[in-house]
Amino acid sequence: MSEIRIIVHGDPVPQGRPRFTVRGKFVRVYDEPKSKTYKKLVASAAVQKRPAKLLTGALQVDVKIYKRSLKSFSKKKAEQAERKELRPTTKPDADNYAKGILDALKGIVWEDDGQVVRLICEKFYSAQPRAEITVRSLEIQQESLF
Repeated sequence: MSEIRIIVHGDPVPQGRPRFTVRGKFVRVYDEPKSKTYKKLVASAAVQKRPAKLLTGALQVDVKIYKRSLKSFSKKKAEQAERKELRPTTKPDADNYAKGILDALKGIVWEDDGQVVRLICEKFYSAQPRAEITVRSLEIQQESLF
């Protein structure tokens, strides 16, 4: 496998904080509805690119988040944003976008997101909001510690 490229069209959604409810003596943890819906969108895009067999071993994942350009941008700023010269430096954090995406790909592209040993996540502005995900196998020889 050289690489798998997945594009998820639409506004990227960062992973929200887990929510908790108590029912009697039991605590239930669940995703915010917006995060859960976005994970399903990522999963459906990934299913179209899924490998014949789940990836094993060390992986590198590159995530490029393209947030919607701000309406307040002048024409000049909008052009700078499209050329990737103007980048979002505000919240949400890049890693919060990556968390939900990695969770969504478990069981579709790889066995477990613990296999991701190199993660690069970048944020950009674009008139076409989306997330671009590239997964590569790393040919690392690693002995099991257990």
